[in-house]
Amino acid sequence: MDKIAVIIPCYNEATTISKVVKDFKKQLPAAKIYVFDNNSTDHTAETAQKAGAIVIHEPKQGKGNVVRSAFHGIDAECYLLVDGDDTYSAKFAPQLCANVLENNIDMVIGDRLSSSYFTENKRKFHGFGNILVRKLINLIYHSDIRDVMTGYRALSYRFVKTFPIITKGFEIETEMTIHALDKNLNIKNEIIDFKDRPENSVSKLNTISDGTRVIKTIINFYKNYKPFHFFSLLTLLFIVIGTIFLIPVLVEFGSTGLVPKLPTFLASIFFYLCATQSFFGGLILQNTTEKSRQQFEFFLNQAEYQFKQLKKHEKK
Repeated sequence: MDKIAVIIPCYNEATTISKVVKDFKKQLPAAKIYVFDNNSTDHTAETAQKAGAIVIHEPKQGKGNVVRSAFHGIDAECYLLVDGDDTYSAKFAPQLCANVLENNIDMVIGDRLSSSYFTENKRKFHGFGNILVRKLINLIYHSDIRDVMTGYRALSYRFVKTFPIITKGFEIETEMTIHALDKNLNIKNEIIDFKDRPENSVSKLNTISDGTRVIKTIINFYKNYKPFHFFSLLTLLFIVIGTIFLIPVLVEFGSTGLVPKLPTFLASIFFYLCATQSFFGGLILQNTTEKSRQQFEFFLNQAEYQFKQLKKHEKK
């Protein structure tokens, strides 16, 4: 088992990867540096290997697939996840890892938004998207996450080994954050510096398409993790629509004693039935979710036991 495993997902980062690997080797000399090459068409893999990294090839495209492969294949006391584009400073790595190794934190979030992000980032719509996603998640989960989309995180063994990765792309950061919040794991924000990519380094993020996928991910996990809340909102929506249809029917019935707008009346009944179904569906799914949380605690205990066994085996 590694003490610290630095995991660097890469797709066409030949320009910056050598510097990133060397910087992290300097700050964390005892750590193992893993570069996961995700079908790069440049010399990312060769450059990383020359810089001293362990290079692993991940054929399934997407950052989520890379992280999934890394989490399944590597055992470490602390996992440091960082991008290969040299936007994150390695000088913060020891502090991020110390929170996991010494303070029992499950996820340490490298918070860019509280420091230099808005002055360094040249794509202003990215900043707006980061704020929107952060506010949305904090509203839903009553949390105080400072940077949801950051690619710089330190993670504990028990987090990594009990995290069921579903997303395949850049939504992985959002998924990790929501999972940690939903499962009541220990989270800490650490302010870090951020610098924009070098001029000859190209971002793989698409503001509109990747932003839309992130928003869809939030809504999807909100439905899965908080079904009663989600379906209660749907219930309220159906009741409002049903009432809008019903009011003119009631007004006319009150003045004439007749219901000439029968289709409108039937439409209101339909929406009230949808509201009833949505409400009870949410109750049933909430029950299932609570059982899933109880089962997760069992898996968490298993991960803790496995971790202790690995440590014990190391000492021998």
